[in-house]
Amino acid sequence: MESGWSHRFRTFVFDQKCVPWRVAQSAGALLEGSVRRRIPALYRRVRLGRWRDLVRPLTRAPLHHFYGYFDKSPWNRSGALVLAHEATFSDRPPEASDAVRVGVVPATGEGGFEPIAETMAWNWQQGSMLQWHPAEPDASILYNDRRDGMFVAVARDLRHGELRVYEKPFYAVTPDGKTALGVNFARLQRLRPGYGYAGLSDPWAGHLSPEEDGVYCMDLNTGVSEFVVSLSKLASLQPDASMRGAVHYVNHVQISREGRRFAFLHCWVLGKGRWGERLCVCDLDVASIDVPMPGAMVSHYDWIDDRKIVAWAWLPDLGGHYIVCDVVQRSVSVFAPGVLTENGHCSFSPDRRWLLTDTYPDRHGMRTLILFQPEEGRRTDLARLVSPRNVWGEIRCDLHPRWSRDGLRICIDSVHEESRQMYSINVGEFVS
Repeated sequence: MESGWSHRFRTFVFDQKCVPWRVAQSAGALLEGSVRRRIPALYRRVRLGRWRDLVRPLTRAPLHHFYGYFDKSPWNRSGALVLAHEATFSDRPPEASDAVRVGVVPATGEGGFEPIAETMAWNWQQGSMLQWHPAEPDASILYNDRRDGMFVAVARDLRHGELRVYEKPFYAVTPDGKTALGVNFARLQRLRPGYGYAGLSDPWAGHLSPEEDGVYCMDLNTGVSEFVVSLSKLASLQPDASMRGAVHYVNHVQISREGRRFAFLHCWVLGKGRWGERLCVCDLDVASIDVPMPGAMVSHYDWIDDRKIVAWAWLPDLGGHYIVCDVVQRSVSVFAPGVLTENGHCSFSPDRRWLLTDTYPDRHGMRTLILFQPEEGRRTDLARLVSPRNVWGEIRCDLHPRWSRDGLRICIDSVHEESRQMYSINVGEFVS
């Protein structure tokens, strides 16, 4: 927890208008520059209220390691192993000829990366959608690959090898491991580089919103899939004026906690480097599409339960905030106003009592890792980690914080030690 002394010091130096702006800026630059580099313990004491460093390495150089997105736990059921990708480079986007290894590392951080397989379908943001199989979270993994001119999904047992290859790749899997949802990763790569996979052409590259493309649902027992949401339907559903003549695609598919519903971002290209994003929700058994926050531009989100979502959103009448949306009642309320004020990769702890999030680099190039207790409105900054400017853009390394299954540890990807690596933080002292 932050001490009263450090909080008063930081508030006095950086927040109070009684301190001249130039003095505050100079103090901030000194603290974030030479003090952080030369006296890191003092920096943590001033910025975070503690001397000790909570961040512990899970992987190490010379090779690069990362997990990917923030919506899955890399820990197996026993908590002994953590899934990871291993790459030989980190300074450019992956090309069609680049493979990455998938494997495990000990959750203690003692021991090296143990490779299991290779994949040709991956990116820096979301990896290969590597995850433990929900039906066998100690023994089996799922990931995407590119084989014989197709993106596919693979189920593999850690001891007995490859179990099955599916004819389409996954984006999200239901908690019971029976159903998967997927998208056109070639289209995603073309329209939002860094989230799709290199190596294949988009079959509908000449179409703005094809009827035959969108979100598909796959039965993992039979391998049979069918489209449940088409881009054509999305483009015609409560259309915004900015959608006229735009190219449409889907990103960030996530299934609710109990598997009843799924959400996704319906996106459309506004111009070079610009896009629109709105949150859509469907019932898995009905596949009826709803836009629970009309007019809101939504970024990152997480399901709280089967009907409520927390998200960073920009609303015309409120501006940018974390919000809680009840997708059944279509009600919206601001979450943690004045406390969580920046867009980040948010997720609730397994017991739903704590929110974990991060920030994008500030003017000093620093990302903040944040733990928030909604009932008491208590924010704890766990770490501030530098993100060098040469690892921004498509090859950036967002922290993407994720929870362990018991809610006592978190895992991040970071480049603050000059290579892309995975780190863990024990948060038991804060959440107990």
